[in-house]
Parts: sequence; C-alpha cells; structure tokens
Amino acid sequence: MPKINQNVTLAEKRKRRVRGKISGTAERPRLTIFRSNKNTYLQVIDDQAGVTLAASNNLSMNKAGKKLTGTKLEQATQITSDLLKQLKSKKVNALRFDRGSYRYHGRLKAVAETLREAGIEV
Repeated sequence: MPKINQNVTLAEKRKRRVRGKISGTAERPRLTIFRSNKNTYLQVIDDQAGVTLAASNNLSMNKAGKKLTGTKLEQATQITSDLLKQLKSKKVNALRFDRGSYRYHGRLKAVAETLREAGIEV
C-alpha cells in the first residue's frame, strides 16, 4: 500500500492551530487577515451562519477611486478605516482577532490598534 504524503507547511500548521481555537458568532464575528507582499486583505466572518459581513483590501479601494498612499503599514490603517465604516453600518462592536499564521506585529498590529482606537473591542 502506498503511503499518502501530506505535505503541510509550518505556516499551515500555525494557521490551523490558531483557527481551531477561534470561531466567529453573530455578536462577535471573526476578523481574519491575509498579507501578501503587496496587499492586505481583511474579512469579518460570522462562522455560525457562514457569511462574510464585511471585507476590505488594497485592490477594492483602488478600484473605488480611493488612492492609497504611503507604506504598507499606512495603507493597512487606511484599509482598516474603510472596514470600520462597514462595521459601524452593521452595528458590530466586538471582533475576534484571527492572526492566522502571522506574528502579531507590523500590519497586523496596526490593524488591531486602529480598531481599538475606534472603539471596537478586539
């Protein structure tokens, strides 16, 4: 019998470990972050209903005519402010922060601090 080779990277293991402990609800949805080399993607997800409540990223803001400027860290705060507008319209006041496989520093830290300054419980 041939063995199945399951190649799981360390980043995938970290992501599974973090996400196994976090679940979003209607009262407190999950904020997940994906970083690429150029862009930052934010999504607010209600895992019980399986629905994305709000989303924001560099590409959608540039298409909407809002030109992002500055470093990637500054762009992440601008994306977060766009996400905040969507959250306020849906009356979301608390989030579960899903860092995925990333360390809590840089863009992730900037996103969390911007949300806290706006009054969202993270």
